[in-house]
Amino acid sequence: MDTGNPLQQLLLRGLGTTTLVADRLRYVTQEWVSSGRLDSTHASALVEDVLKALRGETPELEQQMGRNLERNRDNIIQDLGLASQRELDELRGRIDRLEQQLRQKEREE
Repeated sequence: MDTGNPLQQLLLRGLGTTTLVADRLRYVTQEWVSSGRLDSTHASALVEDVLKALRGETPELEQQMGRNLERNRDNIIQDLGLASQRELDELRGRIDRLEQQLRQKEREE
C-alpha cells in the first residue's frame, strides 16, 4: 500500500473507525445485558441496526432523511418568499386558460 496516498489512508482510517465503533458497541451492549438493562435479543438487534447504518444499508433511514431534506428545502423556499414548482405550474395553467378565453372572445367579436 502506498502510504503517500491520502485516499487510501482515509479509507483505512474509516474502516478502522468503523471496526472500533462496532467493537465498542458490542462491548457496551454486553455490559448492558450483564447488568440487566438490556435484553440479549435487543442487544443483537441494536448492534445489527447500527452496523447496517454504518454500512449504508438502511433505505428507510435514507428515505426519511430525503423527506426531511425536502421539507427543509420547502420551508426555506417559503421563507424566502419564492414560489414552489407546484405554485408555478398552477399559475401556468391559469394563464393558459385565460389566454384561451381571450382568444375565444376575440374570435366571437
